[in-house]
Amino acid sequence: MKKMENMGGFFVAAVTPYDEAGRFSAAALHKLMDKTIAEGAAGFLIGGSSAECPMLTHEERVEGLEAAAHYAHRGSTRLIASVAAISTQEAKDYARTAAALGYDAIISTVPYYYKFGMKGIAGYFRALRETVDLPLFLYNFPGNTGIEVDILDPDIRAMLTDGTIAGVKQTSLNLHQLERMRDMNPDLVLYGGYDEVYLGARILGADGAIGSTFNFTLPLFTQIEAAYAALDIPRAQALQRRANNIMQALVSCSLFPSIKHILRTQGVPCGDCRAPFPTLTEEQKAYVERVVNENM
Repeated sequence: MKKMENMGGFFVAAVTPYDEAGRFSAAALHKLMDKTIAEGAAGFLIGGSSAECPMLTHEERVEGLEAAAHYAHRGSTRLIASVAAISTQEAKDYARTAAALGYDAIISTVPYYYKFGMKGIAGYFRALRETVDLPLFLYNFPGNTGIEVDILDPDIRAMLTDGTIAGVKQTSLNLHQLERMRDMNPDLVLYGGYDEVYLGARILGADGAIGSTFNFTLPLFTQIEAAYAALDIPRAQALQRRANNIMQALVSCSLFPSIKHILRTQGVPCGDCRAPFPTLTEEQKAYVERVVNENM
């Protein structure tokens, strides 16, 4: 497996921007990348949950991976490709695409819906690991996959300690599990996946975070990280509360449509999320704008 290099820091879980006809917009994605790199992004997760991954066609997912890889300033950032699929073969196809495009790493949720069990999950990740020579991350998201990964299961434990997995995106409020994975394998690269508990994840051993709200909240999160690095925990806590005020407002109105609305107000045209995601009312738009302005 390729050695992990410069994979800490903030990774933006990029949205999928659409043009007025509802087609993927590479120009808007590049504009988003320009903006967030200037705000402190170390890299991007392309094609993940924030990108409406399950609602994209195979061709659209490949188009998104290609667009990020062809970004004009590609050398100034790191790219992680989501290769998640229920079918091992489809996930391997995405992995090969990412490798051919020069991605720095790949990431996948567990294969969901059929509840394959821990042995089946470990087999899925081993198959991906054998397909391409790229660092492979587990995207642990039990809230959406419906599957709790048992890190004490022998097959999962082996996967986390034998080099199959380079790291984990812990999109779970179970920070005890994150700390236990750090204890289990100090070489893992661990990312916090819930922006609401970024500070807690860092204290318990996370190397950085991959976040949905980072599409526009990085100016705030870089302040949280600076306060944490300076051991000014009261300030870090106060800043985290402000970030959580924003998250609470976004979630109350539907997270991804709210993120896209704020991006539009910042000059990044993203279109709407695909149905059945809701369209925000004028009242909801005004509410999320107000909360963001009060807390950023």
